[in-house]
Amino acid sequence: MSALAGKHIVLGLSGGVACYKVAELARLLTRAGATAQVVMTEAAERFITAVTMQALTGRPVYGSQWDAREANNMAHINLSREADAMLIAPCSADFIARLAQGRADELLSLVCLARPIERVPLLLAPAMNREMWAHPATQRNLRQVQADGAHVLGVGHGDQACGETGDGRMLEAAEILEELEAFFAPKQLVGEHVLVTAGPTFEAIDPVRGITNLSSGKMGFAIARAARAAGAEVVLVAGPVHQPTPRGVRRIDVVSAQDMLAAVQQEAEAATVFVATAAVADWRPARSATQKIKKDGSGEVPSLGFVENPDILASVARSARARDGQLYCVGFAAESEDLLAHARAKRERKGVPLLVGNIGPATFGRDDNALLLVDADGHRELPRASKQALAQQLVAEIATRLRHTRSA
Repeated sequence: MSALAGKHIVLGLSGGVACYKVAELARLLTRAGATAQVVMTEAAERFITAVTMQALTGRPVYGSQWDAREANNMAHINLSREADAMLIAPCSADFIARLAQGRADELLSLVCLARPIERVPLLLAPAMNREMWAHPATQRNLRQVQADGAHVLGVGHGDQACGETGDGRMLEAAEILEELEAFFAPKQLVGEHVLVTAGPTFEAIDPVRGITNLSSGKMGFAIARAARAAGAEVVLVAGPVHQPTPRGVRRIDVVSAQDMLAAVQQEAEAATVFVATAAVADWRPARSATQKIKKDGSGEVPSLGFVENPDILASVARSARARDGQLYCVGFAAESEDLLAHARAKRERKGVPLLVGNIGPATFGRDDNALLLVDADGHRELPRASKQALAQQLVAEIATRLRHTRSA
């Protein structure tokens, strides 16, 4: 279940072409189980209609402080008291200045000013031209609104409606949703440094061919996202996959098992939790050809000798930091049969406290999964669910085990 389930969000729109992104954001909020109450400035209505936002949220849209639909004629009070959070998206340079000055001459800024500060957080998704974003006045105003308690989600980099390129784009709808979910998620891993591996590795035969597997990396990326939402500092070492980097996660891209080992060994020095989700190739060609190996029509198949790849999980689990309890290791096993037996054997062989098993062919590339948690005391199933939901459950499980381990 999303951390937004049951939350009531006042979704404020100030003027800007990025208003078009808020239509998708409203849909995503609804799908996550939240309700969205839209409040628009007059400028915002130049870019998107109240009719559109009402159709997407299923709630009437407010735009005037004199709106007579409220029995007490105090929309700015009523709207702010009902909210679990306020999100201004897009938040223009003008509206940031209004917030910094405490202006109250239209409904949206009035609602922001009238909200119970200790109970209703204010989140801002800025959107403006790159020069406006970099201007000292804007940056000064941002510092002021943050000092007043607002949470600024940051901006994207790229093409802008004016034809220029740079910082100042509003985050995409999915990125804003991810930030909101992280904001509301229980902070079970605050102070932890989590290292996650994800995806396959690719072992080159020649410059155009290689050995790999069907891992999409989705489970590992979901775990990295859930760990970050739980308050951890997260590093994600990713094999060759095409997954977007979770917000707030530092990503290191690698190709081969040896590349992944080098990155993991370096990052493990600072980690307190290691989650080895990657489907690392067991073997690699003994030699990789420098040029493409061509068939010559003779019918002869070139002989490919193989050597065993390093065992990344086992090497980290045997490290002094893991043995001393400074690094908690979690392994993954993707099997095709006899999951429990193979997972138990792998946990013993790798020397890790927790092994997470799944059936590889049934989950590679999919958005859902089912997991089997195996430890020294037995096993427990996590029933089929979305990989993000399972990642949240696994992160909560790791947090509980860390507390028990450290209190023992």
